[in-house]
Parts: sequence; C-alpha cells; structure tokens
Amino acid sequence: MRRIGRTDLPRAQREALRRATVVEWISLGYIAIAITLVGTVMGGSQAMRTAWIEDMLSTVPQIAFLVALLVIRRAPTRKHPYGYHRAMGVGHLVAGVALLAVGALLAFEAVSGLLRQEHPSIGTVELFGQTVWLGWLMVGTMLLILVPPIVLGRIKQRLARQLHSKLLLADADMSRADWTTHVGSIVGVLGVGMGIWWLDGAAAAFISAGILRDGARNTRAAILDLMDMRATTVDQSEPEPLIERIDATLRRKPWVRRAASRVRDEGHVFHVQAFVVPRRSKVRVEDVDRAVQSVVDLDWRVQDVAIAIVSELPSPESDGGRSLRGGGERASG
Repeated sequence: MRRIGRTDLPRAQREALRRATVVEWISLGYIAIAITLVGTVMGGSQAMRTAWIEDMLSTVPQIAFLVALLVIRRAPTRKHPYGYHRAMGVGHLVAGVALLAVGALLAFEAVSGLLRQEHPSIGTVELFGQTVWLGWLMVGTMLLILVPPIVLGRIKQRLARQLHSKLLLADADMSRADWTTHVGSIVGVLGVGMGIWWLDGAAAAFISAGILRDGARNTRAAILDLMDMRATTVDQSEPEPLIERIDATLRRKPWVRRAASRVRDEGHVFHVQAFVVPRRSKVRVEDVDRAVQSVVDLDWRVQDVAIAIVSELPSPESDGGRSLRGGGERASG
C-alpha cells in the first residue's frame, strides 16, 4: 500500500493523493501560461499588474503542497518520533504569510496611487497591420484565463476533503475565487478606456484586499493547527466528528467506566490521547491493546493512539477550559 510516513492509505485516499499531485502540476503549468500572457499585455494598468502578481502568488500553496508531500512521506526517526506530517502545516503557514505580506504591499501601492491621483495610460499596439487598443488585448487575455481556475478549484476542493488536507483546501479556495481577480482587472481596464482613471486603482485595491483576506485566513488557520488546537473538520468550521466516535468506541468496552480523548491534527493524520477510567482496579494489557486497535480501525487518519488508565478524567482546567467529562458528553482534543 502507498504510505504517508508510517500511515497506510486506503485505496480511495491513494487515488485521491495521486490525482491531487497531478492537478497541482497541471495548475502550475496553467499559471505559467497565464503569467506569461498577462505579463505580455499588462502595459501601464495597475489592476493588471496586481492581477499578474496575484497569479504568481497563487503558485505558493501549490509548491508548498508538493514539497510538503515529499517531506511527510519520510518515515519517523528517533529525532522525529511523530513523523513529518507537520510539514503540511508549515507549508500552509508559509503560503499564508507570503500572501499576507505581498497583499499588504500591493494594497499600500494601490491606495497610494489613488491618493496621488495617478492617471494610468494604456496605449496601442500594431497587430497584423492594424492599430489595436492594448486594453482590448488585456480584456481578452483575462477572459481567456478566467474559467480554468474555477474548474481546478472545484476538483481540488473535493480531493482536499478526501485527504483531510487544509493546505490543499486553501489552494482550492484561492483558485475558485480567482475569477474575482480577473473580473476586477477587466473593470479597471475598461474604466481607463472610458476615462474613469480611478477605476484602475480601485480594481487594484480590490484585488489586493482579496489577497490580504486569503493571507490572513490561511495564516490564522495554520497557526491554530500548529498550536495544537482541537482537531476540526478540514474547513475548520466545526469540531472533528471523529472525536465523539473515538470516545463512544472506548465507552462501549465492558471494562471501561468513563472515557474521553484529546485529538491533535498533525496534517493529514490525527494523534489521539485517550483517558480511560476502568471499572476495576486491574486492567489486562490485552484489553488495552484491543482498545487501541479499535480506535485505529475507526478511520485511516488515526495514526498514533495512546491510552492512559486513570482514576478520574483530567479536569477541564487541564484541557484549556474544555470539557473532558465522560458519560456521553463530547470530549475535547
């Protein structure tokens, strides 16, 4: 079976991982073409320049995903006993910070240009013996590259959910929202053509705001995961349902009185720390081993499971104020 670190992937996830790798390479190829086309026709439009830089920035999460994929396949070592799954989180953070920093710079330039009342100039070019306004080539180029990111984004979104990859999902969200960048640049160019000079700077500011939003959202998400926030769904909209399934599985054991767990998201996989209050003072090793295996069997993402036999569950204060009480209540991780 294909592995990530020491995690064996089910057939569906193996195929999803293969497709995700192919789609990311296709995305890089598409962006290389888009960057070349936009760079050729962007002229003096600030909106087109901002869109051009945004296209270049969109390669950061894709490259981060492909590089992290190489790292996380390495087996755990004595120095890194938990493996290298956090590389996905690091890649997510790098992508977020890059977007945040460049987005802030572009937003500053756009606003400064508007305050200085800079009037962009879009000239003409000779094309097949005819004089053509460069703005039409800009608009045509942006329309030409409008659809592929939307399609690729939808594919990546589906694969990200199969692989529980927040980095891939961030890339998917950026791709799906890329059409706003293209439409914004078209509006800016047409505004210049109609004599509304400030529309170009306004469009650049609008595109920069989108880059800033993506950067802030992804930076925040990556930092929360790297700080061992309780495991969540891949879009971070709610606690991971697997946590309740783990607790319920342990509570069904005849020798278990109460149980609750903490679950950390390591990238593609989860590390589980479970606390069990037994019904008797002596617990057989075989019972604990079977309990560990039953948790592992719940989901391919469960990689490491540690079960601690305790006389009482940890207090809420030891879990950052979250409940770790058993008896059917949700545990936190």
